[in-house]
Amino acid sequence: MTNSGNTSRLNVALVGCGVIARNHARAIDRTEGLLLTALVDPVPSKAAALADLVVDELGGPRPAQFGSLADALAAGSVGLVVICTPSGTHVELALEAVAAGVHVVVEKPVDVTMARGRALAAAVRPGQVVSVICQHRFDPASVAVARAAHGGGLGRVTSAVASVAWWRSQEYYDSGEWRGTWALDGGGALMNQGVHTVDLLVWFLGEPVEVFAHTGGLAHDRVEVEDVAVATIRFASGALAVLHATTAAYPGLSVRIQVMGSAGSATIDDDQLELLSSDGRPENRAADLVPPDELRGAPKADDSWVVGHARQFEDVVDAIRTGRDPGVRVVDALLDLAVVRAVYLSSSLGRPVLVADVLAGLLDDEPVATGGVLA
Repeated sequence: MTNSGNTSRLNVALVGCGVIARNHARAIDRTEGLLLTALVDPVPSKAAALADLVVDELGGPRPAQFGSLADALAAGSVGLVVICTPSGTHVELALEAVAAGVHVVVEKPVDVTMARGRALAAAVRPGQVVSVICQHRFDPASVAVARAAHGGGLGRVTSAVASVAWWRSQEYYDSGEWRGTWALDGGGALMNQGVHTVDLLVWFLGEPVEVFAHTGGLAHDRVEVEDVAVATIRFASGALAVLHATTAAYPGLSVRIQVMGSAGSATIDDDQLELLSSDGRPENRAADLVPPDELRGAPKADDSWVVGHARQFEDVVDAIRTGRDPGVRVVDALLDLAVVRAVYLSSSLGRPVLVADVLAGLLDDEPVATGGVLA
């Protein structure tokens, strides 16, 4: 294992042993200071299959297997809990880990309801690190754009256009009873595929104020949630953004974010930097700001997804060791969730929605539906 030489490692319990947990296991293996020692899943065969991967592919010691997080915590010596279960179960498990005094990483989104997200934000104790996976904040392209936007290189940031144009088959939605449901998936193309892009928009442009949106379910059957969402977002700075997310773009296109300002503009495509002009100069400085393999068009490594997660795990380990906040806090992920919920609420209510009202809980009891105004 790549972290086998470190004697001060945190023992990690990984909760939920489905597909995404495999890449988490690989990222944990690459992170100095972490050792995967426990796997939690009520289905023993899933935990056993992931344990086999840890041994056979990663060359690590076989993690212990548990049917519940409570059992894993009771066994002792867990320092970090990583939650990779269906979205609607995230906070319940995170609160259990927080109460046990351990650090926590939650796969995105933080949960599917604002009430549960607020409960987790309120439960975090001083010195306890709780982070939600928003790995694209740690991409070199995203870091370069954030520095330009926050440091004045783009001048006054005026607008942004973000599109998540992906494809998910009917088989994808049929592969789990929880997929495509409001209760456990919490939403569709925007909540699951687009939430990372929402996070970057908010990070680049600042406080979101108002959302107006439409959603639709156009290319899939037996799915409660949307496979297309479009929205406009107004920010406190006055900047305006257009947001688009779909899982109905066959056969699957890229994620593209453009940020425009009075002194420069930037484009990220497929997580790579395509353009960054700044300080009133028209030339593209992208090649000066990120490594060659992070420029648009460079071949992407097969393990790029694992690398991105490992960057965030490295941030979490450093935050634990130094006592600082992690790069992505629960309140950051809660704001992302509020924007997503505002999209669903606006589409359902047929009017603009204030993000502050969503954050304050004023719309918690409003029902949402896909495809238009509720009767």
